[in-house]
Amino acid sequence: MNRKTRAAHRFRGALAGVVATVVMFGLADVLARAFSPSAAPLLTLGQAIIPLAPPAAIKPVIALFGDNDKLVLILSTGLGALVAAGLIGALAASRRRLATTLLLAAGLVPVIVIILRPEAGAPDIIPTLIGIGVGVAVFVLLLRLGVPEATAEATARTARPQQPDPLSRRRFFTLAGAVGTIGAVTIAAGQTVASLAQEAGAAVAKLVLPTPAKKAAAIPAAASTDIEGTVPFVTEAKDFYRIDTVLSPPVIDPEQWSLRIHGMVEEEVTLTMDDVLDLPLEEHHITLTCVSNPVGGELVGNATWLGYPVRELLARARPSSQADMVLSHSFDGFTASTPLGALTDDRAALLAVGMNDEPLTPIHGFPARLVVPGLYGFVSATKWVTELEVTRFDEKTAYWTDRGWDAKAPILVASRIEVPKPLAKVSAGTVRVGGTAWAQRSGIDRVEVKLDDGDWTQADLAEEVTIDTWRQWRADFSGVEPGTHTLTVRATDRDGTVQTGKRRDSIPNSATGHHHIQFRVE
Repeated sequence: MNRKTRAAHRFRGALAGVVATVVMFGLADVLARAFSPSAAPLLTLGQAIIPLAPPAAIKPVIALFGDNDKLVLILSTGLGALVAAGLIGALAASRRRLATTLLLAAGLVPVIVIILRPEAGAPDIIPTLIGIGVGVAVFVLLLRLGVPEATAEATARTARPQQPDPLSRRRFFTLAGAVGTIGAVTIAAGQTVASLAQEAGAAVAKLVLPTPAKKAAAIPAAASTDIEGTVPFVTEAKDFYRIDTVLSPPVIDPEQWSLRIHGMVEEEVTLTMDDVLDLPLEEHHITLTCVSNPVGGELVGNATWLGYPVRELLARARPSSQADMVLSHSFDGFTASTPLGALTDDRAALLAVGMNDEPLTPIHGFPARLVVPGLYGFVSATKWVTELEVTRFDEKTAYWTDRGWDAKAPILVASRIEVPKPLAKVSAGTVRVGGTAWAQRSGIDRVEVKLDDGDWTQADLAEEVTIDTWRQWRADFSGVEPGTHTLTVRATDRDGTVQTGKRRDSIPNSATGHHHIQFRVE
């Protein structure tokens, strides 16, 4: 067999492995829609990878892709599976039985991962087992059509392996193309894509929010600078950033949900959703920020939250005087360490059930989550919350603190430029600049902007709604000449803390530095 023929056989074997894997995942994925998200092998494999990823890999992915990090992980998982399948298929040119065995063994990996998932049931492996069976059958069929056997017995009978006839090759590529297309369509229609695109579902419709006992203050028109291109004062749920550790947000029946308060308490407390909805719920405008937000980034949002003060819930359980932390547990196993004082002081720390006059959506924590002003979300904003464990920082750790982030994580003063956009082209003369600043629990006192290497110019601030929400600002620079220019912004809070210009990464507690952009005047 010459080199060209051998290469052709390996290529067809690799293609057979790839097509078989697409069929395997696609069929399993579409069948999983009749079971649960835990039955989708792509989702389950991706979910298993998340806890194993080192912080050094997580941080740049979030910084680069933001809310699309889940999609990137799924695509990377799928691409990795296809590369492995291609290598296995190429082996079939010389070791067909070994290649078939390896493909079967690789297919069993997601079965094992699904079995180990705590929320998965025994029936959840059925879609993947069916997918494996069909995928291996497709692999064997394609090899028969396009890759001749090259066993020791065949070599003894003839000087070279039998060559497939042109009709078989045509059938091979026709079948590979058709089956591969079907596999891709089933992936597109399967549980993974449905879960990544998931918003409110039937479970959300069951939850009817009561009228708040305490309404949030009306947002004055003066809270917005009305500069075209700046973000709205209230962030819609569909635009609110999403950073969490699940690929498929759990859809929890509110009738089955409960919150357990336990640990270092005098009396353990359990509340159902009916219990929570019967409480005098409160509305509060609160800005949330992700610790992974880069300088000038978009992982920050402001919403009107409906919920009940966590301090009142904790008061029922009567925490021990020795406790200093609450470890909140999520339905998916995530944990966050929140200082007990932040949940018992006068701030609007909420067990939230609503967002912007609607029930929470699954991606934002339905049916209940924590919202705590003044702390980054990874230590406070637990979604799908099911437990509040009163404990101590020297006794328990949480998901992200185990990976190098700060245990308490107070929010730092920050600001960003939203208008003009980076590299935007604007007309010469007066350049209008606008953006947002935040410093929860203190409030923004001053925002200053600098054009090129000039002096700091104090910006005009929009009206403050509360110290726990962001604040918009604007400034005008007149007589700006044509050319490339740079804008830089910094903020100062009411405690006199000036936003630092020193650059650092988000670990252990938020990226810092002044946001600056370049733009072009013509």
